[in-house]
Amino acid sequence: MRIRRSYSLLRWISVLLILVAIVLLTIQLAAYSRQRANYPAGMRIAGIPVGEMDRQGAAERLLEVYSLPIELVYEDQVILLNPAVVGFEADIESMLAAADLEREGGSFWTGFWNDLWGGQSSAQDVPLTASFSENLLRSYLENEIGLRYNKQPQPAQPIPGTVNFTAGIPGTAIDLDSAVLQIEQAMQSPVNRSVSLPLSSSVASARPSFNNLEILLKQTIDLTGFDGITGVYFLDLQTAEELHFIYQNGQDISTQPDLAFTAASMIKLPIMVSVYKRVGDNPNEEVVRLLSTMIEQSGNEPSDWLMQQVIDPNIGPLVVTEDLQALGLENTFLAGFFGLGSPLLARYETPANLRTDVSTDPDVYNQTTLTDMGMLLADVYQCAETGGGTFAAVFPGELTQAECQQMIELLSTPRTAVLLEASAPSGTRIAHKHGWVTNVNGVINTIGDAGIIYSPNGDYAVVIFTYHPVQLVWEPVSVMMRDVSRAVYNYFNPPTTAGQ
Repeated sequence: MRIRRSYSLLRWISVLLILVAIVLLTIQLAAYSRQRANYPAGMRIAGIPVGEMDRQGAAERLLEVYSLPIELVYEDQVILLNPAVVGFEADIESMLAAADLEREGGSFWTGFWNDLWGGQSSAQDVPLTASFSENLLRSYLENEIGLRYNKQPQPAQPIPGTVNFTAGIPGTAIDLDSAVLQIEQAMQSPVNRSVSLPLSSSVASARPSFNNLEILLKQTIDLTGFDGITGVYFLDLQTAEELHFIYQNGQDISTQPDLAFTAASMIKLPIMVSVYKRVGDNPNEEVVRLLSTMIEQSGNEPSDWLMQQVIDPNIGPLVVTEDLQALGLENTFLAGFFGLGSPLLARYETPANLRTDVSTDPDVYNQTTLTDMGMLLADVYQCAETGGGTFAAVFPGELTQAECQQMIELLSTPRTAVLLEASAPSGTRIAHKHGWVTNVNGVINTIGDAGIIYSPNGDYAVVIFTYHPVQLVWEPVSVMMRDVSRAVYNYFNPPTTAGQ
């Protein structure tokens, strides 16, 4: 009987202990359920602490942070960008679902038993899941910010009364690729939501317009009081843009066709081209010496010798003219040898010398125009630089790149330190040929110079002619021509951009 009673007591004690355990388990389950409604301490979603928060609180916190505007700084201007404007949207539901799964592997009972036995929840960090429209962001930067704050570059401007230019002012524009990347990073950060917009500097319009250059050149001529005819031709050898005018007493007389001028010693440039066309890459020493004398010293005897010995003994000048005509230079010709008493071999009527509204009384032996001389220089330049151009098309295989480079070398030898040679800084390479006409009384009526200027900001050809029916006084006219060419150089190479 005693054994039966002991067994019954133990059974009741066991039942009681089981009931107590069930009660305690129920209490722990209830407590854990309440605890599980919140995220564990140390948990972060998209970089935001959400520990001890419930799902709704975490969602509201995420929305609050990632809806904050992005501060965009353009120089000293601050612009606030609402992320929604560029289609930014944080996928809150997806991140919360990922956070739920992260809680102890996502199992309620695993978490419960870990909590029951005193285990610690490991801190979790759920990455941001979000999207935005790059097209909308680029459009916003271009149209809302760029149109308002971007600055257009201001070109250099002529300084009145001088041949100089003010420095241009650089423009600014948003560097879109870099800006998009930085703003995307800011929209994805809960803390660093400010971007100093990356800007690019624009100086593409550092030069003034051709119209401004033309005005400056004419003002330069006006300031001298010169009442004769001045012709100017300028060709950008990189872009083929050109400027051309003929000017007298404040009036532009640049009607078509071009105006004929006496070529004088400048005609030796086409003679040189015709000689090289016929002698090959390795002319003999005598030809080289005479070419040098013809160009550097404007020698007439070497010119005649080269035409007679290399081109044609009887009609060398006419063959030179035929070469020019083949190149399309219809207003330039040489109609006789230079020697005293040399007969006129032909008479040439050209569109330029048939003008009746204005005349420079051009020599019937040799004539040219601003455009013809400029285009011939451009042909030599292109041949020397690339071996191509007009020479290659018209005289295939007859004028090589090496020969054209030799021509440039001959034209680049310093000779006078006046006219074009005096118009650029010391050390500037200038390949040119000048000439002037002195009548039987020793009076100069025409001065011309044509050359290629190799400048830091690019190469260009410039041709200047001056004519006066009574007399050209060397000093003021040569200085005017120098200043006109210097203005072109300064246009092409304006001062260092202001602000840089």
